[in-house]
Amino acid sequence: MAVLDTAIDPRHPSYPQNRGAMLERLAELDTALGAARGGGGEKYVTRHHARGKLLPRERIELLLDQDAPFLELSPVAAWGTDFPVGASVVTGIGVVEGVECVIIANDPTVRGGAVNPYTLKKTRRAGEIALTNRLPLINLVESGGADLPSQAEIFIPGGQVFRDLTRLSAARIPTLSVVFGNATAGGAYVPGMSDYTIMVRNQAKVFLAGPPLVRMATGEITDDESLGGAAMHAARSGLADYVAEDERDGIRLARQCVRRLNWRKAGPAPRITTPPKHDLEDLLAVASADLKVPFDPREVLARVLDGSEFDEFKPAYGTALVTGWGELHGYPVGVLANARGVLFSDEAQKAAQFIQLANASDTPLLFLQNTTGYMVGTEYEQRGIIKHGALMINAVANSTVPHLTVNLGASYGAGNYGMCGRAYDPRFLFSWPNAKSAVMGPAQLAGVLSIVARQAAEAKGQPYDEDSDKAMRAMAERQIESESAALFLSGRLYDDGVIDPRDTRTVLGLCLSAIHSGPIKGAEGFGVFRM
Repeated sequence: MAVLDTAIDPRHPSYPQNRGAMLERLAELDTALGAARGGGGEKYVTRHHARGKLLPRERIELLLDQDAPFLELSPVAAWGTDFPVGASVVTGIGVVEGVECVIIANDPTVRGGAVNPYTLKKTRRAGEIALTNRLPLINLVESGGADLPSQAEIFIPGGQVFRDLTRLSAARIPTLSVVFGNATAGGAYVPGMSDYTIMVRNQAKVFLAGPPLVRMATGEITDDESLGGAAMHAARSGLADYVAEDERDGIRLARQCVRRLNWRKAGPAPRITTPPKHDLEDLLAVASADLKVPFDPREVLARVLDGSEFDEFKPAYGTALVTGWGELHGYPVGVLANARGVLFSDEAQKAAQFIQLANASDTPLLFLQNTTGYMVGTEYEQRGIIKHGALMINAVANSTVPHLTVNLGASYGAGNYGMCGRAYDPRFLFSWPNAKSAVMGPAQLAGVLSIVARQAAEAKGQPYDEDSDKAMRAMAERQIESESAALFLSGRLYDDGVIDPRDTRTVLGLCLSAIHSGPIKGAEGFGVFRM
């Protein structure tokens, strides 16, 4: 393979400018992550520890193999909303007894682990990842059930969580629950529908209705232990498969269950890997501080791919899109990366062919987004930009090899679709802190609104208020600037997390390893390609 060189010069004026802008965004990300790790705050964390209980990340750390990495997913879910950052649940992928598993851990320090709309979205996304990538699912349960003030947004779609658990089991993907505290009302069905259920003695409370509701409904006076304690469920109802003496024992039993799964990966093993030849630290300065200034994605590939080796496909054709083959942590990948913001007909046709080739060779695809969308204008419409863009989107939509997507800068318009945005179900999608995504850029969108308003006034024969137009444009730009930012979008779970650029290779490597828990198979056919 050809080894990628680098043109990055730390002495160039753009280097400290780009690096400084990225470090500012990373500082914002660290603040958001700190809020998520803080759970419900010092008061509730202290009270939880005083009860002899572990925090969700402490439970996860004990569950994982020693020194095993944990790829936390959507850590800033609910950022910028009325709900606490993190959405009262921790989700991610980690190795337990040598087996990569999806882990969902309720955070009882946030309103008792109550499920709000973002908790539901985050939990469902974790279940989707488990099913799509054939990964065992472990639930670390302690939740008081639905957040009642927002029940209208939770109750009806919430049943999908239980449906998803049964579908995992039907697909022969193991599910396991460890109940550390409350699992009440609908939450009781999480352990109830898991393949293996472990309950902690004198802590687990699993029932459809607690003592107060039972008394209101039937007049019966009872207590937590008789109604739903671990000992009762082990000896009488049969819901508990194992009873743990304390939380650490519960985690030990969970690891024991995973060890007995006899789990094997269905995908091919990685080849021998070599690190990139260029400094990962430079990734802080690769992306332009000004998103309107394009950058060469080969500089990213040179710091992400094994040995910085990359065999470029059609390098002289459709040069605004870089395509080619490489390996990442020993796994083969096909790469599609935006080199200049706009996608033209040549780039779209090149991408469609490349995606077909990747499917023919059962090779996962890596999309590196930095696009303003497909080219517009009379000349390009007449040359068929719509049908060529549709060709590329058709290929992306019907490709069945795993897709990984990272937004390195901009992801605007239909370019987001052609480069495998969230709507096209990549196995994993991450963003750099500087990334933005929207229908179009803030200035362009505000300008379009201004033109439409001006034309409407002219059609009515009314004068146009230039001062109002200026204020409207400024307000629209501020709104789109805010709503297209990486933290805003990640807070609404439109990606699987905002990552430090220097972690890109590690994150993608963990994802590729998880993906290969299942078989890798390309599409046998595509939709009608409009030529």
